[in-house]
Amino acid sequence: MAGLRDMLDRFRRAGTPGPAGRAGVPVDRAAERAAELEPVLALLAPTIAECEWIRTHAAAEADQIRDQAVARAANLVATAREQAAGVRAEAAARARRHGEAESAGLAAEAARQADAVRARADARMPDCVARVVGLVREIAETGQGSAATPERLR
Repeated sequence: MAGLRDMLDRFRRAGTPGPAGRAGVPVDRAAERAAELEPVLALLAPTIAECEWIRTHAAAEADQIRDQAVARAANLVATAREQAAGVRAEAAARARRHGEAESAGLAAEAARQADAVRARADARMPDCVARVVGLVREIAETGQGSAATPERLR
């Protein structure tokens, strides 16, 4: 390493205009810097080599992890494709059961409504038959068709 005097000599002016002074030698600053930094940079060589080793091994490990992930993804896709038919069949069966249950419910409701209509018809039938029979007798007795007007049939 350079001493303090050598370091300070760096800042000495050489060849400036003015009265004659001590003669200076132009300094090759790039060579000086390189000579100064070479020992420091040489100390970094093992660290740089270690960084390269780490980078190389990390890239290899990343490739391995990526390959494993691709294989795992391919296995998941294959498994999903194998299970898809079963899942579809199960969903269709579930939908069919739901449709059948809904159909059965609608059929039961329709049967209840039909029974209610029959019950109302059965309850009204005697009155309706009595009115129609009465109107027919009236027509037969009077011989006039005017007695059976729509208002009287209601």
